[in-house]
Amino acid sequence: MSQPSYQRSPGWTPAADADPDLAASYARCQELTREHGRTYYLATRLLPAEKRPSVYALYGLARHADEIVDDLADSSGVADRTARLSRFADRILRDLASGHSSDPVGRAVVDTAARWSLDHRLFEAFFTSMTMDLTVTGYQSWDDLQGYVEGSAAVIGLQMLPILEPVTGDPVLLDLAAAAARDLGVAFQLANFIRDVGEDLDRGRLYLPLADLAEFGLARADLERRVVDDRVRALLAFQIQRVHRLRDSAASGIALLHPTSRPCIAAALTMYCGIADRVAQLDYAVFSTRATVPLPARLATAAHAWHQVRLARRRGADWDRVAAFA
Repeated sequence: MSQPSYQRSPGWTPAADADPDLAASYARCQELTREHGRTYYLATRLLPAEKRPSVYALYGLARHADEIVDDLADSSGVADRTARLSRFADRILRDLASGHSSDPVGRAVVDTAARWSLDHRLFEAFFTSMTMDLTVTGYQSWDDLQGYVEGSAAVIGLQMLPILEPVTGDPVLLDLAAAAARDLGVAFQLANFIRDVGEDLDRGRLYLPLADLAEFGLARADLERRVVDDRVRALLAFQIQRVHRLRDSAASGIALLHPTSRPCIAAALTMYCGIADRVAQLDYAVFSTRATVPLPARLATAAHAWHQVRLARRRGADWDRVAAFA
């Protein structure tokens, strides 16, 4: 997929004359982000105000689809969930094509996609992976898993990229920024896979590649026993190292983003990938403890980032003045 050159967008702000239905849709997406993605929400507060609603819209879409697929309290069968997800996906994709939506979440998504010229194929890939979750229960290899995370995680990074505003029009550098954005999304998701092994097994799924299990003398049945032994510790430590490699790749792209976007991504990398490190600190007790980055650590990261935001806004203003004459 070729990378476009990115143009600045005014974003969306809740002005007094804003369409009330669109305002309500953005508000709904913000509430979904605040309620279900506390670490993510904290990081988004580091973005300029006009960019935050767009990020909330993308999260709201992902969360709404996730609720159809993953709600443990929902006793409906696979066929019912598949039908509901298909109807939702078809509606959103039609609305993206038409540029209009009456869906409570879709209104903000369509507006965001139009403002930032988001490639609609990214949304198609996302829904493909969400559909896989309804029938696929495991992956043989890391390469096999890549087919899933392409749509469930990598495209999220690519959807975010225009909002974060690369500061280059060089195609080579844009490709580097896109590769970093993909790795950003995958790093976040792999950290969640590590933390949520037990919860995912409750849903009948395992996202750690079976080939990796075999490398450490494990089979899926061993994880189903939900006992952490040295083999499980070694497996999870191996996955955490993979998170670190993805994190470092993602971090290499931060300098290519607009100065006002950099503190948000740096903080998000620290906090989200810190979930994986927290698993190690808890002796890999993934079946009995849900690893979270402690609040003082998150607040310390945010405080440092806020200082960087103030500096970045000055640098961003300088950058924009220079870019205007380029």
